[in-house]
This record gives sequence, structure tokens and C-alpha cells, in this order.
Amino acid sequence: MLLPTCLVGSYPQPDWLIDREKLSKQVPRVRADDLWLIAPDKREAAQDDATILAIRDQERAGLDIITDGEQRRESYSNRFATALDGIDVENPGAVINRTGRAIPVPRIVGPIRRKRPVELRDLQILRANTDRPVKATVPGPFTMGRQAQDDYYKDEEAVAMDYAAAVNAEIKDLFAAGADVVQIDEPWMQQHPDKARQYGLKALNRALDGVTGTVAVHLCFGYAAVVRDKPSGYSFLPELEQSKAQQISIEAAQPKLDLKVLRQLPSKTIILGVIDLSDMNVETPQIVAERIRRALQVVPAERIIVAPDCGMKYLPRAVAFGKMQAMVGGTMLVRRELNGA
Repeated sequence: MLLPTCLVGSYPQPDWLIDREKLSKQVPRVRADDLWLIAPDKREAAQDDATILAIRDQERAGLDIITDGEQRRESYSNRFATALDGIDVENPGAVINRTGRAIPVPRIVGPIRRKRPVELRDLQILRANTDRPVKATVPGPFTMGRQAQDDYYKDEEAVAMDYAAAVNAEIKDLFAAGADVVQIDEPWMQQHPDKARQYGLKALNRALDGVTGTVAVHLCFGYAAVVRDKPSGYSFLPELEQSKAQQISIEAAQPKLDLKVLRQLPSKTIILGVIDLSDMNVETPQIVAERIRRALQVVPAERIIVAPDCGMKYLPRAVAFGKMQAMVGGTMLVRRELNGA
């Protein structure tokens, strides 16, 4: 199929599951149990139900590749990052975030090790509830390292490499359980390009040692709900041509990205962001189609997957669903053009 469609990962959680007003003010790096509206003994069943709702919304909208909508997560990274050995979850550290504010983060107090699969059941529920291809998402080793306070290693690269080993084991379990694609989220490579050049690519490739399935890497400028003014170009992107990942996920709609940069990723499939998540107005299929056509001037259709800019987590659910429908509608317009219909 030309121009398959998918989410970047997250989809809005139901109002009955999580305190969306409280969530809207943060992107948690440590656990945030106070966000959940369901008692702990009933929470897993409620998250199962929310996951099935997210799957059905994606199917109804017509997406080709389905995610679990990250319904069990308080953020894209904190669930995995706080499930590892070597982390003191009771006494967080602090780092400066994208907006220049100190935020609580996992504190590293010993060797980082994955003691058990973290997202395996998530993938199993997803795989059991759709017959379409499925994508799982995991936080990247570089990003997790930048989102932690290191009181043990005193070596940034060593931190990233041990996170990479944990991610590697997780990815292999996800593929063994039926994932068609696994996406690694590495947004902080964009925020810290010099550090990413020093050891980020090395850590990313370590996370993919021995992995035989299709892997995507997602880079972005941050959630639209948090970062309103975005640059028009990436500070770290062409470097990913040297990564072992087959797919690179970028946001292009809100920042009005100059797509010529994609010529520097000649061997990669591009997961192209065509939905602006800062705009509560739902795009028309015609707007989406034009964004895809601009990319086709640089990258052949065989190497494009159509997606939103970033995770849809912070959108109202009705807006997110409408944007998914528009994304599929615009993609179908371009498919017909490519097929001469």
C-alpha cells in the first residue's frame, strides 16, 4: 500500500480514566499516580477498556497501522524509565526541561537494568484486538538519560548505553510478541544536538543490536500543548541516516518544516507529520493532501508513511478523531492521484 497511515503513538485518554485538566499542565518524568481517576485495584481493567476504545477509534478513522494509544502511560517515557533497576522512584532528582524550568526526574542510584518486560502486556492486548499491523513505542536511551539525574555513573555516555541495553531487551520482547513496528522516541536529540552527536547515535544503535524487525525513530520539538513556538528546522536529523532504524518520524505541519532536509535521509522511510496539533481546528482532507504533495517533491511515495506531527495525547478526543479522519481522507486523495484514478 502506498502512503500507509498511523499515529505517532499516543491518543487522548478518556475523561473517566485520567484527570486531563491536571495532565494538561505537565509531561511527567516520574510516576504521577494522582492523575488516575480509577482506584489501583480496578485501574488495569479500565486501561484495557481505554486501549480497546483507542484501537476502535483508529480503525473507524481508517488508519492502516494501529497503536495502543499509550492509554496506560502518564507520559511517553516515565512508565518505562521508572520500571528499571537502579532508579530511586521515592526520591526524584531534577533537570531543566525544554522551557527552562526545573522538573522532577528519575534519580539514578545504581546500575540501570531491565528486571522484567514493561510494555509486553500492552502489546499483547493491542495484538489481540486488531487484525491490522501494529506499532509499539518505547522511550529512547538518549532521551531517558537526559531526563534523569545521575548520582551513580558520573558518565553521560555510560548512562545512555545502559539505558540502551534495557531498551534493546524490551524491543526484542515486543517483536517476539507480534509487533510489526517498534518506534523509539528520541525527542531530546533535537534539544541537545551536540550531546546527541557525541554519543546519542551510538546509544541508539546499541538499542538495536540484534533487532531484526522494523524500527522507527521519532524526533520532535515537543508536544504542541507545551511548546508553541517551534523552529522551522531540526538541529539533529540528517545524522540519523547512519542509524540502524529503517524509519524516521518527523513533525512537519506545525513548524512548516523545509522538507529539503529529507534528501539527507536517502535510505530511510519517512513518517511524515501532516497534522498540526497546536490547532484545534480540524484540517480538511485537501489541506492534508497538499502537505503530502509537498513531501512527494522530495521523497518518493514508496518511502512515506502519513502521521500526525507528534502524539495526540493532549488533544480533546473529538478533535483527535476528526484530525485522524482528515488525515486518512487527504491520504486517499493523494493515493488516487498516484494511481491515476
